[in-house]
Amino acid sequence: MAKVFPHLLSSSSSTSSSEERNKYTVWMKSLILNGNGCTIYDASGDVVYRIDNYDTKCSSQVYLMDLKGKVLSTLIRKKLRVNENWNGYKNERVKNEKPWFHVKKISNNVFNKEDGFSCEVTIEDDSCEAFSCFRIQGCPQKSEFKIIRGDGAVVAEVKRKQAKGGVMLGDDVLSLEVEPNMDNSLIISLVVIHGLMSHKI
Repeated sequence: MAKVFPHLLSSSSSTSSSEERNKYTVWMKSLILNGNGCTIYDASGDVVYRIDNYDTKCSSQVYLMDLKGKVLSTLIRKKLRVNENWNGYKNERVKNEKPWFHVKKISNNVFNKEDGFSCEVTIEDDSCEAFSCFRIQGCPQKSEFKIIRGDGAVVAEVKRKQAKGGVMLGDDVLSLEVEPNMDNSLIISLVVIHGLMSHKI
């Protein structure tokens, strides 16, 4: 497959302060040859986030890193639950540390093509209820999904990426748009968890 973007020189910005949407390309491929993971590029084509699971697919613990390998969040699947649940921690997890956020899968209805995949997301360190919960809404058979804040606002949207000529790229190349003033590392962490739940990473 051709390179999604040519550049590999950047560092990530945790929170957007611009009034414009942040645009990313999510490639469900690791930078490591024959490794599992994903690579996230900004609008300039620079790598800003990455996941490298090496030879393990659908790992129960993954690290969201910047290009240099600094851990920005630790994502851990909770075991012994009927529905799939994940905890997210800021940076590298410290023993006995409380999670930054929880993700709970609440629906997987294969008969409903629009609402077949739904997750509840709760942020633990936010005092405003409307802004401390999110919903991931999509379909497990499709790459498209939205991240919706508790007040109903769509704060991020993922679609299959199109080339300039309108040609649709492979289903492992996605376009992500994030609304301004959002914590980008949180949004990217949720996108990664969706990929893990969908068995794409």
